[in-house]
Amino acid sequence: MDERVLLIEDDSRLAGMVAEYLGKAGFRVIHAENGSRGLALHGREPVDVVVLDLMLPDSDGLDICREIRARSNSPILMLTARGDPMDRIVGLEMGADDYLPKPFEPRELLARLRAILRRSRAAPKSATDSAPSAAASSDVLRYGRLEIDRGGREVRLDGAPCPLTGYQFALLLALAEHAGRVMSRETLMDAVKGEQLEAFDRSIDVHVSRIRAVIEDDVKKPRRIITVRGIGYVFAKAQD
Repeated sequence: MDERVLLIEDDSRLAGMVAEYLGKAGFRVIHAENGSRGLALHGREPVDVVVLDLMLPDSDGLDICREIRARSNSPILMLTARGDPMDRIVGLEMGADDYLPKPFEPRELLARLRAILRRSRAAPKSATDSAPSAAASSDVLRYGRLEIDRGGREVRLDGAPCPLTGYQFALLLALAEHAGRVMSRETLMDAVKGEQLEAFDRSIDVHVSRIRAVIEDDVKKPRRIITVRGIGYVFAKAQD
């Protein structure tokens, strides 16, 4: 049976394009033109994943995200046209699994939906579960293609080791263990204060940029470590 996508999007032209593209890829798209209609359809129709626009004519997409997450474990991919990264952060904290900025390529939307569904099938989570998709007995945190081996103090991307200093590993681990939560620079400093004092020689920002250089696919558009302007950073719970 085709996997069912609930698309909550007020732009009818975009919705039609997405429905046609995903339909050719084997998805069945159920379209809702506003938030209230989306919630009604979600309560009535079984769906495998929700694609949710944050800017809706009758409601805030973040409120819709919160309501869907409160009632079910349906994976949620947010579509964001807003320039403020805080909206994306809040959405992730409310339980969204991923986000995609507008305008976007349909191929990327399809790839992200497939990745979300793979993760959902591999490790279903409850609405209150904020832990990464790793076995409780494992010492390895797994976020998509990224693995963080706490015991071996090693980071791997697609199975290949990522060269990080001890301090950078500790900094990445602190972020990953609090995935989905915004962490201030001061909090990060406290979290890794047992490491070498190089933190006092160079800023947290410099270390984050070096971590990004080895774990991000595009350092100019980071998707693993996201900057929250004026506050700090958040490690994305949902990753490719």
